[in-house]
Amino acid sequence: MKYNLKFSTQVAVSAPEAWTWITSFAGITKEMAPYMRMSTPKGVTDLSSVVVEPGKPMFRSWILLFGLIPFDYSDLTLLRLDDGVGFLEQSPMGTMRLWRHERQITPNDPGSIIMDELTFEPRIVGPISQRIVRAFFEHRHRNLARYLG
Repeated sequence: MKYNLKFSTQVAVSAPEAWTWITSFAGITKEMAPYMRMSTPKGVTDLSSVVVEPGKPMFRSWILLFGLIPFDYSDLTLLRLDDGVGFLEQSPMGTMRLWRHERQITPNDPGSIIMDELTFEPRIVGPISQRIVRAFFEHRHRNLARYLG
């Protein structure tokens, strides 16, 4: 069964500042902490430090529970990267038949809005996975508000 979720948060930073955040792995790590962390190859600090070819995996990222315990992987793949605006990720994952994550930034004076739209199909325990993904992205959006005002 496929699930669709949508999250939106008003932040105090400009769209260019929000773009820097959403494309940096330091920002992503802060959003996910303390529950999860994504590994990156040495030297990869943001999307500008990797070759992005739409539809081709950039690298395998291990998803670490509490930043320590590997429990899943993502072959991080972008279908679209719109500089300063957002991206569409559709990455093969161990726990998901489908993982599609669109993130967009919309200027909204005096800051911007960060929106996430997810479409996913878990391999097992669909309703439980849906609740976990919802709670995790609610957590990420609380952290967005916390760190970006």
